[in-house]
Amino acid sequence: MAELHKWKTLASQMAFDHAWYKVRRDRVQLPNGTIIDDYFLSVRPDVALVLPVTRAGELVFVRQYRHGAGEVLLELPAGTFDPAQEAPQGAAQRELLEETGYTASTWISLGVLYDNPVKETNKIHVFLAQNAQKTAAQTLDITEEIEIVLIPPSELVAKIEVGDICVAGSVAAVFLGLAYLQRQAAQG
Repeated sequence: MAELHKWKTLASQMAFDHAWYKVRRDRVQLPNGTIIDDYFLSVRPDVALVLPVTRAGELVFVRQYRHGAGEVLLELPAGTFDPAQEAPQGAAQRELLEETGYTASTWISLGVLYDNPVKETNKIHVFLAQNAQKTAAQTLDITEEIEIVLIPPSELVAKIEVGDICVAGSVAAVFLGLAYLQRQAAQG
């Protein structure tokens, strides 16, 4: 198999720089020598995504409107953060508390994923939060209206198959979390 090579960034500048969205224009050279003058990237903060499991074994999801899709979607609690200013687990704990009012006693990192590595710069830090319980009221941003939905683990895969759960990061977190919990159960 041939060795794959990275692209070489020749120049980089912010094409659009707003508090809500940033776009960077890179001038790149491909391994074959071709130069692309206008490769645009969405410069996005990292995301902390949480798969919370209550003491009763239910999973804590949130239902909210997502303007990019124009739909009300069922997904896991998540939010953005700057890794230079906040640790991923701290961001995950903050987002879980803010969006749901839940806290958890046990936190496990399930991995780090790329959201859309073709055109976006961010990563998704996925956490399993065990022994989650409601300890506070939600603290929502002006753009958020969130309904908390508890789902038994036995219903998760069916909800994904029929499209009730269709946000990619949440789907990935469910399967990572279920695999972890199955390994944990097998070890006794």
